[in-house]
Amino acid sequence: MAARRFLQLTDTHLMGDPAATLRGVNVLESLRRCLRSAERHFGSLDLTDAILVTGDIVNDDAAGYDWLRSELADRGVPVLCIPGNHDEPAEMQRRLAAPPFQICGHRDFDGWRIILLDSQVLGATHGRLSASELARLETALHSHMGQHALIVLHHHPVPLQSLWLDSIGLHEPEGFLALIERHTSVRGILWGHVHQSFDTLHNDVRWLATPSTCVQFAPRRDDFAIDERPPAFRSLTLHDDGRIDSEVVWVD
Repeated sequence: MAARRFLQLTDTHLMGDPAATLRGVNVLESLRRCLRSAERHFGSLDLTDAILVTGDIVNDDAAGYDWLRSELADRGVPVLCIPGNHDEPAEMQRRLAAPPFQICGHRDFDGWRIILLDSQVLGATHGRLSASELARLETALHSHMGQHALIVLHHHPVPLQSLWLDSIGLHEPEGFLALIERHTSVRGILWGHVHQSFDTLHNDVRWLATPSTCVQFAPRRDDFAIDERPPAFRSLTLHDDGRIDSEVVWVD
C-alpha cells in the first residue's frame, strides 16, 4: 500500500469580515497563502488523503466557519476538524455538518486510524479531556488493535518550557498519558494551540505541534510574546511500518 499523506492546518482564527486581522495579519489571506503553498508542496491538495484542521478555526466569530467551508469544501478530500478554545461548538457542528467535513470521531486510512479528540473546556483557554472522551479514545484504540494510530487534539499534553503557555495547555493530562503508554499502536500525537513548532520522539511515539496559519508565539518564554516567523502548515506522511515523516512548511 502507498503511504498516506496529510495536510495539517491549525489556528486559522477566521472571522466573518474577510479583512479581519489578528495582531496585524489578515487571517483569511494568510490561510489562502498557506493553501497556495500547500498546493505546490503536495502537487495538488486532492493528492492528499485528508486535511486536518486542529482547532481555533475561528476567533470567537462563528461566521468564520463559512470561510473555512468556502476554502476547503471543494478540495476533493475529507476535512477532519476538532474544536479549540476559540471555537463555538454548536455553530461549528451546524456550519460544518456536511461532507467533506467531519468533526471529531475517527477515520481509517489503510492500516492507520486517525482519532480526533475534543479537548475544549467551554469558556476557558486551557483544555481537558473528559472521562467520556478518554473512554472513546480507549475504545477507538482497542477496536483498531494491531494497526497504527495518530491521535489529534488541540491543547498540548506535554510541557513546552513556556510558563504562560503551559498554564493553558491540557490540564490533568495523566490519564491521557497513561493510556498512550498502554497502547503500542499509538505512533503519533498531533496538536495545535501553541502557534509554534515542536517535534520529538519518545518511546517510539512522535509528538508534534504545528505553527498557526497566521500569527506565531515566541517559544520558551515565561510571558506572552509574538514571534516574527511567517504563517505555516505541516505535511505528514504515514507509512505502513508505523513511521511518520513530517515537516513544517513556512510560508514566506
